[in-house]
Amino acid sequence: MKKVIIMRHLKYLLLIVASIVTFSMPLAAQKEVLPIDSSEVIAVNPDSVAVSATEAPMEANINVGDSLVEFLDGTGFAMIARNWKILVMLLISFLLLYLAIVKKFEPLLLLPIAFGMMLTNLPGAGLFTPDLFANGTVHWEQFAHAGLLDYLYLGVKLGIYPCLIFIGVGAMTDFGPLIANPKSLLLGAAAQIGIFATYLGAIALGFLPHEAASIGIIGGADGPTAIFLTSKLAPELLGPIAVAAYSYMALVPVIQPPIMRALTTKKERAITMKQLRSVSKAEKIVFPIMVAVIVSLLLPAAAPLIGCLMLGNLMRESGVVERLSKTVQNELMNITTIFLGITVGATATADAFLNMKTLMILGMGIIAFGFGSAGGVLLAKFMNLFSKDKINPLIGSAGVSAVPMAARVSQVVGQEENPGNFLLMHAMGPNVAGVIGSAVAAGILLSMLG
Repeated sequence: MKKVIIMRHLKYLLLIVASIVTFSMPLAAQKEVLPIDSSEVIAVNPDSVAVSATEAPMEANINVGDSLVEFLDGTGFAMIARNWKILVMLLISFLLLYLAIVKKFEPLLLLPIAFGMMLTNLPGAGLFTPDLFANGTVHWEQFAHAGLLDYLYLGVKLGIYPCLIFIGVGAMTDFGPLIANPKSLLLGAAAQIGIFATYLGAIALGFLPHEAASIGIIGGADGPTAIFLTSKLAPELLGPIAVAAYSYMALVPVIQPPIMRALTTKKERAITMKQLRSVSKAEKIVFPIMVAVIVSLLLPAAAPLIGCLMLGNLMRESGVVERLSKTVQNELMNITTIFLGITVGATATADAFLNMKTLMILGMGIIAFGFGSAGGVLLAKFMNLFSKDKINPLIGSAGVSAVPMAARVSQVVGQEENPGNFLLMHAMGPNVAGVIGSAVAAGILLSMLG
């Protein structure tokens, strides 16, 4: 009985081997093979089957070799070898990671941006698909093949993240210094000169008005506002403008001090300012409501940003929604910052970033930022000509919208000349005025060009 079972299994085994050999032969050879039935297979000489079977692995080895070549050709290393721009972008992302981790240049912004830049430039990863957003339009019909970052990028593209960020900024901001010293509002307004000066310069260089406005807004050093305005006016430039705006915000401690020192004397940097008056709770509650109503009536286009900013501040100052205030300051702000940073970095692909137009945008962006910083300093110096209580011109540079980074830079540079000088609270006035000013400037440009 066992002998019969063994023979039956041997019969099936020989049949399988013969089938494999037959299908592994080239098509031309298969045409010459006569059909056989199972009874004839039993009579086949095992030696002849063994000889035929040795021919199949030879062709299989050739196929494995071709497959190995195809595999190596499809790796990211081979793609980098064919496109040097990818390597350049990866090196730039590594540099930004170094600045964020080692130098600690605003790591909350720079680290996710740099890592998003690294991810999007890893060849073949497919995490971000620029074609889905080609020509400034969301191609919804192609989203069946979208990557993770493509979905997260919709928050940038549709203007969701900027408004959420502004709610968090409002909840974390104390408008007391601005209310206590209304002259700070002028310094914040003066710092917006970089926006309009760069707007005119970009037009002179051949950019269209809506493109020039999107480039100029970089001078406000306000990433959410830059994203919001660009998504409305020049969505095709959203990638490079967002990267420039957030990168320059993160590099405030590097960019501003040389400008501040060049425009002021040692005596001016050592000026000590009087302590600010205390601001009542009623003033702090009325202020966000009043600003939201007045600005929105004058510039309806600025209502989304100003409204969200003042909503967050009212949550903070009213004292009746403490749980909501803590949520927007922490969980909401942190989650949105992560998504925004990664997706902003993801737009910096090699093809989109390393071209003359993008390099011009980056160059004009830093000029706009420099003009904005200089505008606040120069106005403070001018105001000192007519003011009895002198203003330390360093706080004028905080008129750009990078809160509270620019105010901290004013404090650091001021203490270099006078270690006993505390400018932080004075600088916060122009700083928060700059947030309002950049949103108003965006509203003006939208009203003119939208």
